[in-house]
Amino acid sequence: MKINDLKNQISNGMFDAKFTELYDAAQVVAQRERYISAIDSFASIFGNEHDVNLYSVAGRSELAGNHTDHNCGKVIAASINLDIIAVVAQNNSTVINLKSEGFNQLAIDYTQYSEPNSDHFGTSASLIAGMCRGFSDNGYSIGGFDAYCTSSVLRGSGLSSSAAFEDMIGNILSHEFNNGNVSNVEIAKLAQYSENVFFGKPCGLMDQVACAYGGIVSIDFEDTKNPKIEQIDFDLTKAGYNLCIVDTGGNHADLTDDYASVPSEMKAVAALLGKTHLRPCDEKSVLANAKEIREKCGDRALMRAIHFFRENGRVDTMKAALKNNDLNTYFSGVLESGKSSFCYLQNVYTTKNVAEQGLSLALCLTEGFMNGKKGAFRVHGGGFAGTIQAYITEADVEDYKSLMDSVFGEGACLVLRVRKDGAIKVN
Repeated sequence: MKINDLKNQISNGMFDAKFTELYDAAQVVAQRERYISAIDSFASIFGNEHDVNLYSVAGRSELAGNHTDHNCGKVIAASINLDIIAVVAQNNSTVINLKSEGFNQLAIDYTQYSEPNSDHFGTSASLIAGMCRGFSDNGYSIGGFDAYCTSSVLRGSGLSSSAAFEDMIGNILSHEFNNGNVSNVEIAKLAQYSENVFFGKPCGLMDQVACAYGGIVSIDFEDTKNPKIEQIDFDLTKAGYNLCIVDTGGNHADLTDDYASVPSEMKAVAALLGKTHLRPCDEKSVLANAKEIREKCGDRALMRAIHFFRENGRVDTMKAALKNNDLNTYFSGVLESGKSSFCYLQNVYTTKNVAEQGLSLALCLTEGFMNGKKGAFRVHGGGFAGTIQAYITEADVEDYKSLMDSVFGEGACLVLRVRKDGAIKVN
């Protein structure tokens, strides 16, 4: 569709139903303005005469299964109503020109950048090149395009901005050059490949699947090539709760070793039992070898392995609770997960800087606020710095937001909704 025609349709309310579905009825006017602004930005950079399409990929929130996916464990996750959107036009070349709001414009020729390059590890360019290589190696078509992106999934927020970006490149390649026939699960797998091989980060698959798939899903990574994904039909909003994410503003610098230590210590325990990861093991066999594990891997590694097995069990219990509309059991699981992460997984603060404990403080304040109230809370995502998660009733959410914002800064508490669509072509 031509740019002006698309803008007119958005202005005239023809996308209001879709915006209500993706975001919330209260956000429709703001989303009209956001999409039109993105289209105008695209036009100012790439010209006004293109046929363009609109794309959206959700951020994600991990609901259960803290630090289990990298050892082939189980998780529950949800797409949320914060997203990255893109305005896109094919350019009949082998170059992907991409401008993200607030960042320098990229120009990636996928015929020239088709192999991993450690000099580009950790860059957006590497993710684009990796997605193109992944698509090509798996028999899918690729092509050049121009794109303008803007995101409400803030970097470092624990809501998976990098996974949403990777999925967005796959979403565009699927619809622009493969008639939308690359499934969102396959896009997620290729996104993990891109992040592992081209970006240089040994991540699991949870973030990519949760951003792409949509709604609340349970994911079992026992077979990483074919993870079992099950949609869970539960409406948190209708149940009267808000999903709040509190960004404590922690410093993510120098935390790479902290994050990497979790999967590596778990896998070290598995190696002592003759396995490459913990999933084929069990708590009984780990405890039977506890003395040797303590001597060779350390106490923390042993506790992290125990956390893995018990967290997997909690995922099963919490999934069943959501299916049965049993929020009391589900919230008990949330609290148990949070306690286990703090005490045994030990990813709530870094020992490199014990004076900075934003997550610990946020959990402490939330526990005090929740005294006698319904709901639950836990550390969110990778941990060490970043965010916590809290389920707060509609009646209490403004007071909770005010408390968190007063301590961690205005806008620190994000009040979110679960959305049913993950990676989509909007028009």
